[in-house]
Amino acid sequence: MIRIWAKVMIKDKIIKQYMLEKFEQMDYSKFYDYVREICENLDIPTPVIIKTHLFNYAKYNNLRFKKDDFVEAINFDKLVLENAFL
Repeated sequence: MIRIWAKVMIKDKIIKQYMLEKFEQMDYSKFYDYVREICENLDIPTPVIIKTHLFNYAKYNNLRFKKDDFVEAINFDKLVLENAFL
């Protein structure tokens, strides 16, 4: 089962959040699809995902996207993804 807790933050305060739940095994080749679905539900742009992002999520069970990770302008400080199924 996959559970990813997504938090949109401004100055370390959560302004929006969403929990992605899927009843399947984690497949890192689909990670972009998971992030895209999260961003659609939060109504924010989808960040650019690079290999380092995948490694950080796999190793540390969390991931932070900052303003530089987005192509479009954003009105928040960071998007944090945490593995909620530990």
